[in-house]
Amino acid sequence: MRLLLGRRARLRWLHLIVGGALLMPYFLVGTVIVGSYSSDANVFSSPVNQFTAFAFALPMAAVTGLFPLARPLSVSAARTLCDIPAQVLADGLARTWQARIRTAGWFTLHVALGGVISGLTLALTPFAVAVMMLPFVTSVRESPAMGLPAALDRPWLVATAPLAGLAMLVAMAGCAAAAAAVLAGRAPVLLGPTPDDRLAAAERRAADLAVRNRLARELHDSVGHALSAVTLQAGAARRVLDSDPDFVREALTAIEETTRRTIGELDAVLGLLRRGEDEAQGPALDALDGLLAHCGVPVAYTAQGTPELVPRAVSREAYRIVQEGLSNALRHGGSGTRVELRIAVDERGLEITMDNPLPGRAAAVRPGGGRGLRGIAERAVLLGGTTRSGPDADGVWRLNARLPLHGRGQEKR
Repeated sequence: MRLLLGRRARLRWLHLIVGGALLMPYFLVGTVIVGSYSSDANVFSSPVNQFTAFAFALPMAAVTGLFPLARPLSVSAARTLCDIPAQVLADGLARTWQARIRTAGWFTLHVALGGVISGLTLALTPFAVAVMMLPFVTSVRESPAMGLPAALDRPWLVATAPLAGLAMLVAMAGCAAAAAAVLAGRAPVLLGPTPDDRLAAAERRAADLAVRNRLARELHDSVGHALSAVTLQAGAARRVLDSDPDFVREALTAIEETTRRTIGELDAVLGLLRRGEDEAQGPALDALDGLLAHCGVPVAYTAQGTPELVPRAVSREAYRIVQEGLSNALRHGGSGTRVELRIAVDERGLEITMDNPLPGRAAAVRPGGGRGLRGIAERAVLLGGTTRSGPDADGVWRLNARLPLHGRGQEKR
């Protein structure tokens, strides 16, 4: 009985009734078409005319199902009333013809079965109730509307009328449950994602993964550099705390500036989460002087061209590459390591070259890390550029990055 009258069965029955309601405008248009050529003025008095109008209504309903908005509406109703798992149904408008045709098939099936079950419910329910009342109400038993043949007007048959009426209601519930099961079974096929939908979903997941990777790189470069600089500056200040107070004062000032700048960069990274990647802007080459002044190592910086005028996206990535290069120099060489930085801009693109002495055996290496050079390479590849790092013939560690000004995914300014 639960399969026929349980909560899910009742909701699915309601879904079929909604389908019958959606069919009514098309059915009325069908009756007008049938009435235009039928000799019977009252179309509803002829079952043949009614079925003919029903046949005219279904193609019109199918055309309606081709509209893109039909799929999200149908999916919403199916999830709510048919108890269909959300993950098997597609989201969004039906933008391809394959998706539209599937949706049209579902909509036509829904209104067709809904029309039959709605008509059965409206016609059979009062009749079954009247049959159940036959033994108890004489006026019902003698009513011409019942149309009982004389052969059935016997006491023992009348006494079984309540069972007959109940059987009609159960049979109607069974028909509704069967129709609902057909709809629920076809929903994953007709309302499920098409290959194009799956491809679009995979592209969205890839885009989300790219954003998460970008955020991870931003956090690694910004926070990692700040922690490296602050750790080394604090350690150096501790060692000369009693003998060189001027150096300690400078180190504390540098720590203050580094943390303040890092907080601002962290806010920018969090802005990527709050407002979207394209709206939040991180630091770029126009903020390079502040980075070099408080990076924790002496830097000899030379520039060719106008690095401040390169496209913003390239400038942001170049800033992060420089920042990570300085972090590597701090991490492996210590606060006394001297870095030579050269940035050149021409029509071919932007080139970054960083040289620092090879670390000695006694150099302090900060635990952790190991992702900096990989992050630099990823940033360059995303822009269509290249990187190279390692010991050079001059006896220095050299990091070289080449970035096109209008690389992959960049617009010319």
